[in-house]
Amino acid sequence: MKKYLLHIAFLACAGGLVSPATAQQTVQSEKHAFRVVTLTKGLDHPWSIAFLPDGRMLVTERSGRLRIIGRDFKLDPKPVAGLPEIVAAGQGGLFDVVLHPQYADNGWIYWAYNAPDGDLRVPGWGTALARGKLNGHTMTDVQVLFSMEPKTRGGQHFGGRIVFDRKGYVYLTLGDRGEKERAQRLDDHAGSVIRLHDDGRVPADNPFVKNRNAKPEKFTIGNRNMQGAALHPVTGELWTQEHGPQGGDEVNVMRSGRNYGWPVITYGVNYGFGTKIGEGTAKPGMEQPLHHWVPSIAPSGMAFYTGDRFPNWKGSILIGALRDEMLVRLELDGEKIVREERMIKGMIGRIRDVRVGPDGFVYLLTDERDGVIVRLEPVK
Repeated sequence: MKKYLLHIAFLACAGGLVSPATAQQTVQSEKHAFRVVTLTKGLDHPWSIAFLPDGRMLVTERSGRLRIIGRDFKLDPKPVAGLPEIVAAGQGGLFDVVLHPQYADNGWIYWAYNAPDGDLRVPGWGTALARGKLNGHTMTDVQVLFSMEPKTRGGQHFGGRIVFDRKGYVYLTLGDRGEKERAQRLDDHAGSVIRLHDDGRVPADNPFVKNRNAKPEKFTIGNRNMQGAALHPVTGELWTQEHGPQGGDEVNVMRSGRNYGWPVITYGVNYGFGTKIGEGTAKPGMEQPLHHWVPSIAPSGMAFYTGDRFPNWKGSILIGALRDEMLVRLELDGEKIVREERMIKGMIGRIRDVRVGPDGFVYLLTDERDGVIVRLEPVK
């Protein structure tokens, strides 16, 4: 009953009883006409959005601030205090934020961030996972559950998406940190998906847990930089998309112990030179992507559409693209991608995150100095 009442509270606030900002132009896509409505402005390179059951929202800013958006969609000027130290360097900073699946009962909020290693002699940093409980404008009971090793000073490829599966395991995506050879190393966290219990313990059935030369948290290897991840609504499997180099962005299903090939195989080429990377596009023992893009679209946030507001999008994947500033819809037949649609190109800026709200609307974040939250609303 508690969860039901909280969900109704969100619907009352976000489902049309509170007037948002003025809508932008109406868009006619292949299967739906919709309005693009700007809800909130003034965010500094927002990275992720999470919906609190009381109708408020949490938004991360890459600079290291966690912000609260009120039920009236106004940005609370006071950031949330109490987070661990966050290093804002290059592409690094504060990344994903998600609620525990049993948030209504336990109050846990999880976030990914760029953490320092504490070694003042050779300072470095890398992606970490923490959780805490929101009390007013302060995060309390903060626990760091995971911190990647080794840490380096690079400013690239942090990954940073968090997904819970139906069994309660939590997954964290990690980039190769701009050092591509690390993605094939079992003794290095970089370039992989990490799988943990919700309290940070390593599951006994992780694929490399019995290998003394491997990091036991690793679930996959051979990934370049996954900035989008979502759970398939039917199969319950983790799907990701990742940045390729110059070309070669990919959509993949993450399966235990699989090698996704980077940098041995890729559909991309070296920046600027167009020269070959690795051994080609395929190799035995390495996974082929379900879908890839050449040239790159620079994919970021990712969500399966499961709501009722856009019935003709049900089951599609929605992906934000930084390049060309667009929303991409992928239509599926099982694990086969049968159609791609590109929408709102150049209308709102670089799309960093894509979420389906509890109200069934689609919410987007723009990765801009004056970033915004927009909502897609169907035109009936």
